[in-house]
Amino acid sequence: MVKTYAMRHKVIFILLALVSALNVVPSNAALSPSAIPAVFDKLLAVPALSNPAMILIDGITGEIVYQRKAYSQRKPASVMKLLSGVATLKYLDPESTFSTNISIGVDSRTLVIQGSYDPWISTSYIAARKMNRASLPYLANRSMAMLRKANGNSLEEITVLYTGLFSQDVSNFKSYWANQGFRPTMKTVSSAESFAKAGEIVASAESPKLNEILEFTLLWSDNLLAERLARLASRSAGYGFNIEGVAQTFAQVLTDLEIDPTKLRVIDASGLSKKNRITASIVGQLLFKLRQDEKFKYIYDFLPVGGISGTLESRFLTTAPTAVGLVRAKTGTLNGTVTLAGFVESVDREYIFVTLADDIQRGTRASDRARAAIDRILGRIAAPNIPTEISEVEPTP
Repeated sequence: MVKTYAMRHKVIFILLALVSALNVVPSNAALSPSAIPAVFDKLLAVPALSNPAMILIDGITGEIVYQRKAYSQRKPASVMKLLSGVATLKYLDPESTFSTNISIGVDSRTLVIQGSYDPWISTSYIAARKMNRASLPYLANRSMAMLRKANGNSLEEITVLYTGLFSQDVSNFKSYWANQGFRPTMKTVSSAESFAKAGEIVASAESPKLNEILEFTLLWSDNLLAERLARLASRSAGYGFNIEGVAQTFAQVLTDLEIDPTKLRVIDASGLSKKNRITASIVGQLLFKLRQDEKFKYIYDFLPVGGISGTLESRFLTTAPTAVGLVRAKTGTLNGTVTLAGFVESVDREYIFVTLADDIQRGTRASDRARAAIDRILGRIAAPNIPTEISEVEPTP
């Protein structure tokens, strides 16, 4: 997993260098700060965006260069994952890993699962092998085989004692085993009891580092991982291991960054709910603050790059080619909503931008038109900073 991500980063940086070298745009092609408001007003008025909210902030000074309905509550879609990412880095150790150990109990008709709430467990054996994820099918099959061996090939009257598992993973174990004709009694226990009842370990798995899990979450907008990471952060922060705790954690994150959270409404941590609400101003301030803080550097590093990686891999290539490689942002899509928030390079400066278009027509075509409109807006300010180099060349004799 580590090697895979390292290689991916090398490829991305090489591509970025090539883009910067090939995408030679004169500095005067990008809008100056003073010219942005009039142009953005016109570009944001297109029917494809249907009354969006937007904010553009100077990445160095924090000055608001442009804003439009920036304080109105809008649906964030997957832009909500930015808060999950920030909470993860604030309350959890990015170098930590998660382990899952399964053993035959002291009583041979008992199976003991000792987990640490690994968010990375996969229900797909193929995906688990490909991505170095803990495979639930492997753990389940291995457990059944060892139980049979310990009990004369019988799986009758088996009790599974478990701790440190997400409720969904408990359900997945039960469902998988039921399909195999194995229906044990499932019982949650304390960590102390699980250690007292555990015997020889027969199956185990360990996740990659938390920062690698977070990278995948932001790069590919993984909903389940965002939800699980947010709950882990909430528990570590001292709040509930549920969505109410997540809402409190997100509000605390904003408060600690001196951002007013009163217009934030959290129904889930992934952005799937259409009842979530946030403002462009909140997201813009959050991005500005995390860019200044080394603790949150991974958020910037892990964001998809326009035309190159993750959920932005196919964006800007035809809609705004001059922005390829110059935009790092979190995407968001719901039926009737298209959002984008992140950073854009513009000659000698970097802007923070947030666009929340949550009143567009429903359907794939309408979403595509909205994304293209947002891309074109960013294309008007995106431009590489290409220093002029003057080399002394001796005259040919």
